[in-house]
Amino acid sequence: MADDIAQPILDSLTGPLEDLPDPLSLPTLLAVRSDERFDLMLRPPGSKSITNRAMLVAALAGGRSMLHGALTDAVDTRVMAAALRTLGVGVEIDGTMVTVDGVGGRWRPAGVNGSPVRLDLENAGTAVRFLTAASVLSPVPIELYGSARMHERPVGPLVAAIGDLGARVEALGSPGCPPLRVHPPQLLRSNGEILFEQLPSSQFVSAIMLLGAFMPGGLAIEIEGEVTSSSYIRMTLGLLDLLGVPVRASANMSVLRIGAGADALAGGFELDIEPDASGASAFWAAAASINGAEVTVQGVDEDGLQGDLAFPAMLARMGATAQSIPPEESPNGPSLSVRGGGSLKPVMADMRDMPDAAMALVVLAGLAEGGSMLRGLHTLRVKETDRLHALMTELAKVGITLELDVHGEPGAVRIEPPPRGLDRSPSAEPVVFETYNDHRMAMALSIIALHRPNVSIADPICVAKTYPGFWQDLARLYAS
Repeated sequence: MADDIAQPILDSLTGPLEDLPDPLSLPTLLAVRSDERFDLMLRPPGSKSITNRAMLVAALAGGRSMLHGALTDAVDTRVMAAALRTLGVGVEIDGTMVTVDGVGGRWRPAGVNGSPVRLDLENAGTAVRFLTAASVLSPVPIELYGSARMHERPVGPLVAAIGDLGARVEALGSPGCPPLRVHPPQLLRSNGEILFEQLPSSQFVSAIMLLGAFMPGGLAIEIEGEVTSSSYIRMTLGLLDLLGVPVRASANMSVLRIGAGADALAGGFELDIEPDASGASAFWAAAASINGAEVTVQGVDEDGLQGDLAFPAMLARMGATAQSIPPEESPNGPSLSVRGGGSLKPVMADMRDMPDAAMALVVLAGLAEGGSMLRGLHTLRVKETDRLHALMTELAKVGITLELDVHGEPGAVRIEPPPRGLDRSPSAEPVVFETYNDHRMAMALSIIALHRPNVSIADPICVAKTYPGFWQDLARLYAS
């Protein structure tokens, strides 16, 4: 039973997100029960990455599309829905169902009389990137604005790509960054070819792939050098293939061919959206950190579209047990579970295909018995914040040391736990983790609070970007 201090905190977690105290104090598990073990079954909200991709395809398709299990109450998807409505798309949201009346391959903004259409996309990276590319399908110029941080996130390679298709792009602020004004080409080029010479974000490629499905003759895409976060490119490829768009790709995703999909998408489609594996990563990591604790995530399996569905297998390398439960053995469909083993083993891993789940893995490595090395995390520097620097700064508050760009390798991180282990004493110095308006920071750092007393999370409402019910699900973990 929760003690007199922990119980009010747990009660607050279950209330409205906007009513949470800031900073939000979190009790350790031992403040709630004498045994840290828990057994939680949950279904996170729909994947943001799949939801925004599917919404864009549905918006440009013909006819009516229905997205089941979509992420509908998060900031990123609401921003996308609002932008699509501005572009003439009918979007209705009812619970986790999104009904989209598409425009048939060409945006239809109302009442603009040739003047630019302004889209305010806040801090929604996928919306900015996807709609920048899709702006070439507009009859009038489109202006894309975002938050102050979004205006610092470069999109140069994407601007160059749509320039190759005949669009003219004006930077309305810093060169190569939003805000942008995209002047669409008068004539869309058939059988276009796009070359990416550098690729700081896979979202640039996904944006062009989604556009390609609505280009006359489709698009061919070639990537020189390293293919960044190829799992997200595979997600886009898999989604288009599932919806009937002709696609081909080389084994390493460096050469892609997206065929014209207008015919396949003329009548709209129905799609079930997978629960968000990136949001689940903090809960799977929490289970891995405690001997005998278990988290089962419903509605996902290893064959899904999301690269982060490989995260349980990564945790097994640290001593946890990962299990895939087929749909015929579960009344709630397929599931992936993680059960904590004994002590956490350090790990050496390349996380370039799981950059969002890597946040939880960095924190978990700080609890392991020995130093860990993670590679492929360079893309974390250009997210909602510089996540590598932010993690180094915040984890240092509890004695976990991060060394960045080890041996000069960008995105290589060495994680060293505190020499004497995490301070788990009731008198541990109070710590407030800053979250930098970054939902992934808040989710990952909450793992520390399960083990260490006197931990608080600043700006807890930031989880609204992709997982508004995160703190409510965390409260269920304490109670399970």
